[in-house]
Amino acid sequence: MTFPPLREELRGIEPYGAPQLDVPVQLNVNENPYPPSAECVADIAEAVADAATSLNRYPDREFGELRAALATYLSSDTTQPVTPEQVWAANGSNEVMLQLLQAFGGPGRCALSFAPTYSMYPEYARDAMTEWVVGHRETDFSLDIGAARELILERRPAVVLLPSPNNPTGTALPPASVSKLCEAAGDGIVVVDEAYGEFRRPGVPSALDLLSEHRNLVVSRTMSKAFALAGARLGYLAADPAICDAIRVVRLPYHLSAVTQATALAALQHAPALLARVADLRAERDETVTWLRAQGLEVAESDANFALFGTFADRHAIWQGLVDRGVLIRETGPDGWLRVSIGTAVEMTAFKDALVDVMKEQA
Repeated sequence: MTFPPLREELRGIEPYGAPQLDVPVQLNVNENPYPPSAECVADIAEAVADAATSLNRYPDREFGELRAALATYLSSDTTQPVTPEQVWAANGSNEVMLQLLQAFGGPGRCALSFAPTYSMYPEYARDAMTEWVVGHRETDFSLDIGAARELILERRPAVVLLPSPNNPTGTALPPASVSKLCEAAGDGIVVVDEAYGEFRRPGVPSALDLLSEHRNLVVSRTMSKAFALAGARLGYLAADPAICDAIRVVRLPYHLSAVTQATALAALQHAPALLARVADLRAERDETVTWLRAQGLEVAESDANFALFGTFADRHAIWQGLVDRGVLIRETGPDGWLRVSIGTAVEMTAFKDALVDVMKEQA
């Protein structure tokens, strides 16, 4: 046996992670470019200081106060109220997804999604020893619901992962499509990953509206994006209480620290202020999409805080050229495509100026 005795299927695999480079303009991991307000920072600091006085004790294992606060927030974004019993949270939506695969996947079961999609999904499945099945999206990155339904009926996945808006394309799923796939999944769990849900365009509904219709539906969110709390690591979901209870079987003891709970609770009290910049980022996104198209590029329709654009014969050369000019974006998605996160107006101007230079250089 080779040391260390790593699982055979993990040998030679590089750890997941986007490049972290020290450049002036960082537009590669879909962060919110606007930090929390001074008032929010002060309240978080006070809440964390209060929590620190009892760090000799384990945190609230069921995080009841946080679940109630998250339920109240979600209820403001749906026609159907969400109860605390329907809410679960973990250290980022990554841990939420892994817990779902640990609870409902496993040997002899499969998880399914439709490419291009979030690159961590197959890793969640792998780590939970769950077979990974991938279907494919249309050329405009929408889903052929008939074909998607047939694949689900054929493979009978334990878990279906449907990001909406999709990462890396930004494409949102219509509620009718979500309903059809929930019905096709039978007893399988259908996860609509709304990590970028707050950035969707006006009139695009959340899958939260469908929770009362489908017991097998899970809608996940995060505080990393719209809430500008990527460093706090807090993801959460809304689902039937039976699903939340099932996840409790696989969660690690006291998985949400007292500091994490205090931070999230304080931030939720500032939700209106933290989300006030979302409208600005939507407008900047739409302007960026329009500008990219005016340069003769293809751009996917986006309901997220990023834009996927292309196509380039050598996308790495474009990416490197931008890095050389101090702008970091993401080399991801189908061959020939690149993804830019939406930053401040100043950052987006720097991106545009650099891209024009690089495209001229590569012409």
